[in-house]
Amino acid sequence: MTYENLDRRLVNALLEDGRASLRSLAEELDVSVTTVSNHISELEESGIISGYTPVVGYDELGYDVTAIIQLKCEGSALPDITERLREHSQMISVYEVTGDHDVIAIGKFTDTDHMNSQIKELLIDPDIKESNTSVVLNSVLENEQFALDIKE
Repeated sequence: MTYENLDRRLVNALLEDGRASLRSLAEELDVSVTTVSNHISELEESGIISGYTPVVGYDELGYDVTAIIQLKCEGSALPDITERLREHSQMISVYEVTGDHDVIAIGKFTDTDHMNSQIKELLIDPDIKESNTSVVLNSVLENEQFALDIKE
């Protein structure tokens, strides 16, 4: 097995169970515990793996309104606007994009009143020229990660 394939198999195993022990990963990959430990350290140091977090069911916790917010911004203000969005605790994704808008932000809210107040807070910024908000009716696929291809 190549070094790259071992890393990819290790990432895939961690995607299946981020709480797996080094021993169980070593058994699954048929390598030593030391090898697994060293590879995980290298993957973390290189930024391929950054943290081990639970997958939270926000809907079950009352954050059942998801909004997709598209913003047109004054060009020089873009970094400031994205930083402010990043600091909003309910924003789960913020992207600088090409196309008709400059920023797309995705947020989770407890209800439409909560969403509306957060959006109004954004829109008082004179550097935001235009906004378009869509409320998600049904989440078909959300926050999914995918397994890496393994070269045989």
